[in-house]
Amino acid sequence: MTHMQYKQLASLPKPDLLSAEHSKKVAHHIRSKIRKAGGQISFAEFMHEALYSRGLGYYSAGLTKFGRDGDFITAPEISSIFGAVIANQCIEVLNQIKNGGILEFGAGSGKLAVDILSSLDEKKSLPRTYNIFEVSPDLIERQKNKLKNDLPHMLDRVNWLSEIPSNFEGVVIANEVLDALPVERFIKRKSGISQLFVSVKGNEFVWIEEKASDNLVREVSFIEDEIGKSFSLGYQSEINFAARKWISYLETFMKHGVVFLFDYGVSRREYYAIDRYDGWIRCHYRHYAHNNPLILPGIQDLTSWIDFSAIAHSAYEAGLNIMGYQNQSQFLLGGGLENEILKITDYPIDKKIKLLNEIKILTLPSEMGENFKFMALGKGNIKSLTTFDYADRRQVL
Repeated sequence: MTHMQYKQLASLPKPDLLSAEHSKKVAHHIRSKIRKAGGQISFAEFMHEALYSRGLGYYSAGLTKFGRDGDFITAPEISSIFGAVIANQCIEVLNQIKNGGILEFGAGSGKLAVDILSSLDEKKSLPRTYNIFEVSPDLIERQKNKLKNDLPHMLDRVNWLSEIPSNFEGVVIANEVLDALPVERFIKRKSGISQLFVSVKGNEFVWIEEKASDNLVREVSFIEDEIGKSFSLGYQSEINFAARKWISYLETFMKHGVVFLFDYGVSRREYYAIDRYDGWIRCHYRHYAHNNPLILPGIQDLTSWIDFSAIAHSAYEAGLNIMGYQNQSQFLLGGGLENEILKITDYPIDKKIKLLNEIKILTLPSEMGENFKFMALGKGNIKSLTTFDYADRRQVL
């Protein structure tokens, strides 16, 4: 996500009537969950309900999410060049796997699928199948319409899956998937580690603290040992257990291939740095960012940056090969951006300026170039990707 203005809560845009009414329904649903649970639920459960509750959650309902009319803009929405460079790396993998396919998790608006398929078609390297696993019926419909409008001749290659295939061979793509998985929050107190839960006061959602589970306490202790210091009193942050389970799950259905992970995140030492005393939760609403996940339920996106050291550790434990890690700028420059730029030399000047501005957004450190990372995980005998010849930052994990 990019082009976010960080706003104080009082200055956030007011929801329109339709959005406000929808948020009331989501809030009622979550309050009911809290009552049935005895007065509180974990933040991970709150985040799950706000994002994925059937027919109500942010990603399950029919509200506009992506692009300039939604709440945020992702890299594929900015420029087709992002998908073209991914296609280059897909070709390197698929050339090593007979009849390999592509599987995209959470395909959003369908723009990335269109861009990858268009580029692969241009390079005469189309896979046998392009599979999409999507939990939102609304987004499935949007993706189908996008493919039908932009690439009608390729619709027969695209499959929307209701379950993950076993023994998958090829490329798995997850662009901004991990950051939307529910996280647990903790805070350091004199008495030890407390876990943050969500309760209700009046009609408002509020934070409450309870003694953390043994599992959460062990994990925080492990993190402190790894970074070589104890958290100060009042320090709070997140742990994404769901992302680790997702990584472990990859190994169970992948037979041979590479997983491409794109997300905004940092190494463990950066994630749990002293100055990050309030954690990495970020909420996105109408292109404004803030850090209160308890308001606007169902109509704002809830995310948490990724601890890529934890992802690497989970991958290693699952038997996956950590092929490389780099920022988005390095991925694009190492993956063939220069060749893509050469294609626009004969474009009209206005179109050329537009594309160059898009590239700046994708690559500049002050935009998306540094905060967004790329990690590749392999299974089976797969040669290293050429993008990692340009830069590889695994040593910081």
